[in-house]
Amino acid sequence: MTQHDGREPAELVGEQPAQASPVEAGEASTGGGAGHFGDVAAEMADETETGTGTDVEDGKDEIEDDRRDGEPEQEPESTPDQDELAVTLMALAERTADLQRLQAEFVNYKRRVDRDRDLTRENARYVVLTPIIDVLDNIDRAREHGPLDDGFKAVAEQLERVVSGLGISRFGEPGDAFDPTVHEALSYVGEDPDVSVPTAKFVAKAGYKIGDRVVRAAQVLVADPESD
Repeated sequence: MTQHDGREPAELVGEQPAQASPVEAGEASTGGGAGHFGDVAAEMADETETGTGTDVEDGKDEIEDDRRDGEPEQEPESTPDQDELAVTLMALAERTADLQRLQAEFVNYKRRVDRDRDLTRENARYVVLTPIIDVLDNIDRAREHGPLDDGFKAVAEQLERVVSGLGISRFGEPGDAFDPTVHEALSYVGEDPDVSVPTAKFVAKAGYKIGDRVVRAAQVLVADPESD
């Protein structure tokens, strides 16, 4: 059987702890949450502002670096001594080129002089020795008629040695292959079974050269090989 402590139910109910109403609980919860949310939002705003400022500064630095990379490097200003040295080097290069040009012109001039000197010497020999060729022709004809006398023989041989020493040489012998550059064909003597090419069968007058220059072509009679 249940016992009562002598107090009324109403008294017992009044002693129970007071409970907040839902509205009061919501207001309390909202108030505390709003303060905490505001602090978090403020911290995020500070971090965003700090990060944005740092990014902007980094972007400015990168743009400035790119601008410096794109611009040509400025050369240091030259000093008066450097300018004078550059002018001196330019003048030296010009003088060197002038000397090289003068040296080349002198070498070419020397070659022309040497060539002209040789040509003049050869022409002088040609002028002097051409009349002597007729004398040599007469000596050859005298030999064809018989041995030369001792006195005349000595003179003829000495003259031939002097002419040979001056650079004139004799060519043209019977049996030589006919060469129109050094032979003058006086006549054609027909075919000869003993030759295989056109040949100087007889030599009327010997030819003479001064160096490679033909003074007079050898005058010959030409024989042809037999035709098939």
